[in-house]
Amino acid sequence: MNAITRNELAQIDVPTVTFELNGREVTGRASETLIEIADREGVEIPRLCYKEGLDVAGNCRSCMVEINGERVLAPSCCRFPTPGMKVTTDSERAVAAQKMVLELLLSDMPETEYTRNNEVDQWAAKLNVGLPRFEARARVQSDYSHAAISVNLDACIQCTRCVRACRDEQMNDVIGLAMRGGATKIVFDMDDPMGNSTCVACGECVQACPTGALMPAREVALTVPDKQVESLCPFCGVGCQLTYNVKDNKILYVEGRDGPSNHNRLCVKGRYGFDYAHHPHRLTVPLIRRADAPKSGDMEMDPTRVLEFFREASWEEALELAGGKFATIRDTYGKKSLAGFGSAKGSNEEAYLFQKLVRTGFGSNNVDHCTRLCHASSVVALLEGIGSGAVSNPVMDVIKAEVIVIIGANPTVNHPVAATWIKNAVANGSKLVVMDPRRSELARISHRFLQFKPDTDVAMLNAMMHVIVHENLVDKEFIESRTIGYEDLKKNVEGYSPELMAPICGIDAETLRYTARLYATSKASIILWGMGVSQHVHGTDNARCLIALALMTGQIGRDGTGLHPLRGQNNVQGASDAGLIPMMYPDYQHVTDPKVQARFEKAWNLPADSLDKSPGLTVVEVMHAIKKGTVRGMYVMGENPAMSDPDANHARDALASLDHLVVQDIFLTETAYLADVILPATAFPEKDGTFTNTDRLVQMGRKALDAPGEAKPDLWIIQQLAQRLGLDWQYKHVSEVFDEMRHTMPSIGGITWERLEREHGVTYPCLKEGDPGQSVVFTEKFPRESGRAKFVPADIIPAAERPDPDYPMVLITGRQLEHWHTGSMTRRALVLDALEPDPVALVHPLDLAAMGGKPGDIVTIESRRGIVQLYARADESSPRGAVFVPFCYYEAAINRLTNAALDPFAKIPEFKYCAIKVTLGGDAPVQGSYGGGQVLAASDKARAALM
Repeated sequence: MNAITRNELAQIDVPTVTFELNGREVTGRASETLIEIADREGVEIPRLCYKEGLDVAGNCRSCMVEINGERVLAPSCCRFPTPGMKVTTDSERAVAAQKMVLELLLSDMPETEYTRNNEVDQWAAKLNVGLPRFEARARVQSDYSHAAISVNLDACIQCTRCVRACRDEQMNDVIGLAMRGGATKIVFDMDDPMGNSTCVACGECVQACPTGALMPAREVALTVPDKQVESLCPFCGVGCQLTYNVKDNKILYVEGRDGPSNHNRLCVKGRYGFDYAHHPHRLTVPLIRRADAPKSGDMEMDPTRVLEFFREASWEEALELAGGKFATIRDTYGKKSLAGFGSAKGSNEEAYLFQKLVRTGFGSNNVDHCTRLCHASSVVALLEGIGSGAVSNPVMDVIKAEVIVIIGANPTVNHPVAATWIKNAVANGSKLVVMDPRRSELARISHRFLQFKPDTDVAMLNAMMHVIVHENLVDKEFIESRTIGYEDLKKNVEGYSPELMAPICGIDAETLRYTARLYATSKASIILWGMGVSQHVHGTDNARCLIALALMTGQIGRDGTGLHPLRGQNNVQGASDAGLIPMMYPDYQHVTDPKVQARFEKAWNLPADSLDKSPGLTVVEVMHAIKKGTVRGMYVMGENPAMSDPDANHARDALASLDHLVVQDIFLTETAYLADVILPATAFPEKDGTFTNTDRLVQMGRKALDAPGEAKPDLWIIQQLAQRLGLDWQYKHVSEVFDEMRHTMPSIGGITWERLEREHGVTYPCLKEGDPGQSVVFTEKFPRESGRAKFVPADIIPAAERPDPDYPMVLITGRQLEHWHTGSMTRRALVLDALEPDPVALVHPLDLAAMGGKPGDIVTIESRRGIVQLYARADESSPRGAVFVPFCYYEAAINRLTNAALDPFAKIPEFKYCAIKVTLGGDAPVQGSYGGGQVLAASDKARAALM
């Protein structure tokens, strides 16, 4: 079944109560408030401080009702029913009180644009409240210091919905209520301007505000939309449901929807990162490289100079050139001379058709996508150990866990809405253990924070397992009945005592022992991890250790337990499920299995023995193959390897040397700049399709906008290229592709397009139509041949490149809150680019001081592979000797420096560790060329404040 909410959990085994409401008998739970029951019964009661989903405050008194036998009126938002109670919501006395409250509030409401159609006016109109008789309070100056949110406190009624949204839901602790009496007001931090506060721009306060006191900072919030479209957030793997508000084919603003993974919540990217779709850099016509513009890996990309390198073409000419050249290369040099990179940003249907095109049109398994660069090692270890590459439990299960372990992940930055559920769980008594070389925001509320030395995950985790074995904290029954290989693991961890590992990992022995006991002995422990675990040459071993921890303690297969690798992109799970990986057909069916090959040949109407029988090349291997001359042509859809690949200089040189590169995208990315043919595609809000979030929840994304110019849907483009490669594909609608998928992928076999349209999302496995879907898996057996999970021992393998006198520091890369992946979308979103406009390196303050530098200075970072310049930001989250840099900035492309050394099992590069040297000074990064010269680009003064 799908994950249930905290409110639903609270209603389990709660007795019902029968009472009288406005003269008729009704029944409700004893834990429900009168206003909740009235809403369900269709009885309307005014309310302002009350909002479903927020904790009750009961301070506005607009929801007063009369209860028989009680002297005073009662607030219905915080009164519970009792048997035989008689409640009247519309008595003369109750209505008079409701109207008085509204009249008093009306007197203070300014007559301005931003208060138009506010909830006070709406309720006053419903109750026929006339013009107020009372004198208005003094006006308060508005605060426009924040790029995303306007603050108009003269419209504030002090309902505290914003306080509760910030403090109790998102738990960001920015908004408070200060002063007393008539001076009482909403404040941000220590009464700072909102733009100078620690606000993370999640917008939860704006969505909660009933009056316009807090609202989007642009005039679009005052415009009435033509339509509302229920869809999804296009960014991280949490898969938040949202509503687009659209007018004149433009998204005005976004609101959170009550989806299984977000329950109305959004983060800054989901709420304010939508206008990239309207950016003037959008590709709107097919482009073909000019004969006088040869490719070079060191080309400087400038989207404003596109016609110096490309010429416009018709779709027919572009498709004939793109598909015809692919066919020529295939027929001349063989099927393995072509490769394709699909996208984790595209839909399940696009991923499925893309891999099908590569396997049947190109003729090989040379197909991959960015999972190779984020969680490939997690998937390899999970498939090996438990038989499935997907998560065992949804993120929401943290609210059922006694112990939550987060290792190598920074959810408040990378998965902000998921982080709110973790924070809520801690507030409700769960114990949080954060393990990371960097101090994340969640470390502040953790029960234990283990800041281990970079690259020492295996040493630390094996030490914990040593404790669990030696102190007999293992779940013997689980091990004996549901696993194999335990004795090998037990023997392996014998040499990893906490005392021996403490100097290696930097965590004292007693802390290692305490953490191991805490995890093993709790009733329910869950582990969540990110790319800090996976992006190492020993990433697979890191994941093997986490799997072993869960298996040896029986902390899997139940609510509140399990293993959850947090997915970085919105459809990295679905793209992998759909077969966009070189060694697996859809649903992780291995390409070397003759039975699997035969099944897909039959499903795809192919001759017997026609499919490639060997695994294809991975992302990094393709780049090496290009340099060797064995791969000569590539089709790239929605990926940007020129930015995302390690040793980006090498990747760009490789891409530039291809005989034929076709790029299908919405912007002129760094990769598209090296293309021979560019095909303009549709953005996320311009198409229908399904997407699978990190919880295995298959959800429906819906078209909200028409595409600009001649841009075409990705599915149409893939099908057109397939036809030019000799494939007779005639899909008329995306639902036909999904139906083919579910008949080749048993895990989603029971999910129909009609059901997704109706229910918006279904969790897999869902094997038969009508099945509810399983949010928690492995409850009885594991999907391996024996039905048992497998322990796989791991030993310490050092990073491929260690610091030395020439390169004495360590580089750690990752994402930042405001930007996502390579920045091609978020840096073209007005608010996001304004909030974080410049490339920054997060340097420990003491390291920065030792260089003689200060925040905002330019620093030069150099590795054995490249050099970049960016602005220094003093940040204590990075340990001394380590520097953290986001990889989203073209003008300071940090992946020029990273090491392409691969994990031998998963072929994932070591992004999270390489040796660097950092020096003070350098050239300032060029501003504006990538983001398009945003009107809100930071001034020098603003930049100094940001640093």
